[in-house]
Amino acid sequence: MSRHSAITAALASVGTALFLLCLKTYAAWATGSVAMLGSLADTALDLIASLVTLYGVRLAAQPADADHRFGHGKAEALAALFQVSLITLSAVGIGWRAVQQWIAGSETAAAEQGIAVSLAAIAATLGLLSYQRMVIRRTGSIAIQADNVHYQSDLLLNSGVIAALVLDQYLGLKGADPVFGILIALWLLWGAWNASTYAVDQLMDKEWPEEKRRRFLDVAARHPELKGIHDLRTRSSGTQDFVQFHVWVDPAMTVAQAHDVMDEVESKLAREFPGVEILIHLDPEGQVDHPGNPLKEMDESPLAKGART
Repeated sequence: MSRHSAITAALASVGTALFLLCLKTYAAWATGSVAMLGSLADTALDLIASLVTLYGVRLAAQPADADHRFGHGKAEALAALFQVSLITLSAVGIGWRAVQQWIAGSETAAAEQGIAVSLAAIAATLGLLSYQRMVIRRTGSIAIQADNVHYQSDLLLNSGVIAALVLDQYLGLKGADPVFGILIALWLLWGAWNASTYAVDQLMDKEWPEEKRRRFLDVAARHPELKGIHDLRTRSSGTQDFVQFHVWVDPAMTVAQAHDVMDEVESKLAREFPGVEILIHLDPEGQVDHPGNPLKEMDESPLAKGART
């Protein structure tokens, strides 16, 4: 269900980008505004990025196979990095065009049409952003998060276009349009930087946020038969989360008894963290496989800390 939601959100992004591209092509031709041209260029790249996102989330939704035993979730991070590259190119192009416009002293026209198109674009973008945020909360999709950054910048882009046209044509501030073009380019670069960090974190298998890790440990430690938890490792791949950890149990426990305990632990964790793939390794109480291992869990639950003392 979560993967289907991500695909639907990607399709909505493609449809919105097509609609905005048609509107802004007309507005850029009618107004001659570099800010509008920048907004058009960004939307054209948004369309390409949205198509790549759609491909990425569809590929990420494919089940694990013999060659990809952990699934295809990192396709989302790769799609997000592609989007970041397009945003960066767009920002550089917009900034260069704005500088040229400033030097040439070009003027804008047809402010009413440009403003009307920008207002329509803002309304469509707000609707898409609202839907994307709902999907992100449900799935945690990194590709949809990067796409959401695109369209958040579109709100600023379109607002900037309106401000530039008003200042340029109604208030007589002739340098306003290229100034807003440069500001828009800088904003896009900032958004690209932020979006890239999420994608790189997934590709580098960065650990979950501390609060999520601690909550996981607290749930896992509730079983009375567990004597300690250590070597917790977490990562995310697209919308899929993976966790592995070691637990200490009574050395006198039989294999069958230990298996039953692990089933109960996994059942509790599945209720609190649905869809997470969990791998648990059993150790006799007090056993340390690799003394001094720097990967030993440093922020363990009270249960794990107590087992070491």
